[in-house]
Amino acid sequence: MKTAITLLLLLALVTGCRPTGQTPTELVPATQPNAAQQALMERQYGMFIHFGVNTFTNHEWSDGTTPASAYHPTQLDCDQWVRVAHDAGFRYVLLITKHHDGFCLWDSQYTDYDVASSPVKTDVVAEVAKACQKYGLDFAIYYSLWDRHEPSYKDKDFNKYIHYMENQLTELLTHYGPVHEVWFDGGWDKQPEEWQLPRIYSHIKRLQPQCAVGVNHTIVLEEGKRQFTLPDLMTEDNKYYFQYFPSDFRLWDPKIAHKLDKKQYLHEGKSYYLPFEHTICLSKAWNWFQKDRQVPVRDLDELEELFYWCTDNGNTLVVNIPPDQTGRIRENEANAIITLNQRLGGIRKGKPLPRNGKFISMIQPATATSEAPEHAAAAATDGGMQTYWAAEKNDTTATLVIPLNEEEAFNKITIFEYCDMKNGSDGFSNVRTNRIQRYAIDIWKNNGWVTIYCDDQPMGDCKVIRLPQTYHTSQARLHVLEATAPPAIYELHIIHKP
Repeated sequence: MKTAITLLLLLALVTGCRPTGQTPTELVPATQPNAAQQALMERQYGMFIHFGVNTFTNHEWSDGTTPASAYHPTQLDCDQWVRVAHDAGFRYVLLITKHHDGFCLWDSQYTDYDVASSPVKTDVVAEVAKACQKYGLDFAIYYSLWDRHEPSYKDKDFNKYIHYMENQLTELLTHYGPVHEVWFDGGWDKQPEEWQLPRIYSHIKRLQPQCAVGVNHTIVLEEGKRQFTLPDLMTEDNKYYFQYFPSDFRLWDPKIAHKLDKKQYLHEGKSYYLPFEHTICLSKAWNWFQKDRQVPVRDLDELEELFYWCTDNGNTLVVNIPPDQTGRIRENEANAIITLNQRLGGIRKGKPLPRNGKFISMIQPATATSEAPEHAAAAATDGGMQTYWAAEKNDTTATLVIPLNEEEAFNKITIFEYCDMKNGSDGFSNVRTNRIQRYAIDIWKNNGWVTIYCDDQPMGDCKVIRLPQTYHTSQARLHVLEATAPPAIYELHIIHKP
């Protein structure tokens, strides 16, 4: 264990190192965002970077026994990571500083399980923070509460680990300039009260007054009970409760918030404003740490529609783009996310993010020729990404009909298909297989159905149909002509895009 503590760190522990003139933005009952929340909502779009000892073992989670010597990037280039983020239009970088394995990407005075004990001793946190200043991006950190390596984590006196965390957070929040966000994960391994979050939260605010703090799986159904609340349910103000208090924003990695997401949540009878931050993977396989085997990235259409969805309604999005074992982001992945920025018209700092069009089918009472139990047709237009319509067993040629206001024009249709999934050996990555193989989109015109689009290729994870002209109709129909299993749709939306 390292024992030397620098004078700067000692001063930080004593004084709190609060920047002159800054008042901590601690969470208080409110119906509007505070300064830290407002800044988060204005950033809106960030790059998530998973990198660490797991990168070199093809694991998502390791148990803390992998030796530090396994960490050995051959061409480490943190500047390249942030340059890609800049070129892709991201406004901040969220770096994994310590994952559940406990391996630290900085030279921590409190552990030997870090980059300083590895073959490549570069302080990654320092290099990423420096590159963020160079390219004009905000810097944010992820820190795992759960630590599968640190001995004090298993001590009967858990205060020893809380003190360990405070010491490491002091290093992270005093050595690397402004930190705009702290993203905590792994809370499920202990009861919420064991983490002493009010103490940790106040410690962070003393060191970085304007920093936003969030804890994964923030909200529950009932106060004091660990019954998780999926984002699909978060459509009413003042109905659900904090599991982890205080938190400046909600997290449910990697779920997607409801289109009608609400912002007011309860703790001890008081209501607090909480925006939502989304996390998605660039990879089609949903891997967080990079693997030896290269896999395709998500289709550009899916990335674009998820961008619109996840940055809507005052919420934010971080996209995970992990460096590989060389220590660089792969060129094909860099190209994909930069191409997305080009399609979006080039995101500009200080300017509003591009938006999707008007959803004219939202909450319309859809019907279908058949419905599986608990998967009614209305789920396809309800604005939730965890609910879906599915046809009943053995029906592979069902139709879904959506009534519309004939006075409203549309020129775009977006379909998120429910896919069959097979998990990878790492327990996280997966392969998605489309059910719908052949289909048509019809509209009601002159007392009959008229086809405006048809395809004999698998639908894809997210199908976007851009029409060359605007249409008006009283109802539209998805007609599934062939499928490998009963067709199912998370969301089908008919949109007018200016």
